[in-house]
Amino acid sequence: MKTSFALSSTVATALLLAAGLVCAEPSVQGNNTKPAPAATKASAKKAPAKPAGPAPLPEASAEQLAAAQQAYLGHYDCEFKQSVEITANAKHAGYIDVAFLKQVFTMKPVLSSTGALRLEDVAGRTLMVQIANKSMLLDTNAGRRMVDECIHPQQRAAIEAARAASAVPVSSLGIAPAAH
Repeated sequence: MKTSFALSSTVATALLLAAGLVCAEPSVQGNNTKPAPAATKASAKKAPAKPAGPAPLPEASAEQLAAAQQAYLGHYDCEFKQSVEITANAKHAGYIDVAFLKQVFTMKPVLSSTGALRLEDVAGRTLMVQIANKSMLLDTNAGRRMVDECIHPQQRAAIEAARAASAVPVSSLGIAPAAH
């Protein structure tokens, strides 16, 4: 029995040594009064690494360029007296910049099968959806709307045209007057 205990103790010590949990030198174990080596000033004042710049954007495809032409550029009035500003990206043809509050998102326009125009953030954080009568900006990470009921002047004109086309004239409510 003593042999198996000694063997398992030796194996346990070897495993602890391999894991770096036990020091092999007896002078280091126990009450070591030697202070840890001080960090050098050069390593203490090491400058933080600069974040890498944004990845270069791929060249826009023909479909993307066509979708960018359909985006309503300009000022949008939104709910709660907020606004969104959409402009063509100055550096990359076929890309759109969406400004909301103090943030600017570079977006890739994509036409959906439903006819809606999706402006997809190249960083994957946001999504702007433009439909006939409104637009909305979504936070895709949080799964919520950032701002809704955004209306561009062209969307407002389409809303008014639809109202005018569906409006029933005041003189006729669709009820035939009774003959007296």
